[in-house]
Amino acid sequence: MSSSTPLLAAYDLFLPDEDATIRIAQLLSQAVQPIDSKVHLYLEGDLGAGKTAFTRAFLRALGVTGRIKSPSYALLESYAVSNLNLYHLDFYRFNNPREWVEAGFRDILEENAVVLIEWPEKAGGLLPPPDLNLHFHYQDEGRLLSITAHSTKGQSWLKTLTQNN
Repeated sequence: MSSSTPLLAAYDLFLPDEDATIRIAQLLSQAVQPIDSKVHLYLEGDLGAGKTAFTRAFLRALGVTGRIKSPSYALLESYAVSNLNLYHLDFYRFNNPREWVEAGFRDILEENAVVLIEWPEKAGGLLPPPDLNLHFHYQDEGRLLSITAHSTKGQSWLKTLTQNN
């Protein structure tokens, strides 16, 4: 039996307001740095549950300045900070899981970049597993954020989050 503590695979956190959402996004951005490989975060939840607010705060914490738009209509917003590429995708308007492939987004997932995807479930099972899946649920006046790690990196980030929160 190993004496080391096993890494967490899932974590639930109550977010009473948008400030709490911003704080957890900032903490997660610190956990994933330095970024030297692919980072894939998938965000799920009902409309208005906090996915875009989280993404904006996360991107700001990584150094994005200027306006951060929701990609609801454009499907993709991209940003460059130093030599780091950041991509924010939104699949809400997809009606068929293959649409994300036909839109040419597969290459983005192969880059050493930070990729945040809202509504990944709209791609069916065609997306590779994320490092972290963040699911925002309405709960009382706030939100319940359920974070699930799907990679060793994701487990490490989740452990860092739980230690700092």
